[in-house]
Amino acid sequence: MFIEPNYILDSIYDIDIVELNELKIHGLFFDLDSTLMKSKSGKFAFRTLQFINDLRTNFKVAIVTNNKKLSYIKKVRSQTDIPVYYDAKKPDTKVLLKACRDLNVRPENAAMIGDRPLSDILGGKKAGMMTILVDSISKDEESPIVRFVRFLERLSIK
Repeated sequence: MFIEPNYILDSIYDIDIVELNELKIHGLFFDLDSTLMKSKSGKFAFRTLQFINDLRTNFKVAIVTNNKKLSYIKKVRSQTDIPVYYDAKKPDTKVLLKACRDLNVRPENAAMIGDRPLSDILGGKKAGMMTILVDSISKDEESPIVRFVRFLERLSIK
């Protein structure tokens, strides 16, 4: 089975805001670990928070993560008022669709952005969203085994 994201980008910072507006995308749903912050760090880089807050002038933004550790989620929430949906169990669509309802965005007018084809992209596709696959925000710091696993997972995309 192949999963075909609508876009494959090096990083979240490469998202084309003008094009998304032209495509009538109103909601952006971001994965958390390795997409917006270094995995398991619980800390946003200043540049990332600034970027996400700038997006909020044109889009409704939320974070949808499979992480279910409440202390970690509290740490993330303490840094931003962006809604954080946790224990999403992506590629299951239940939490993604709840986020759409809560933000009053139709799935076809939303984009799921993440670093994992088999959870983020597949979940977004199943929910009827545009999908954007990005590389890990901390790719230069990841171990060779993590990079190899990412390589293997990306064999599932077209």
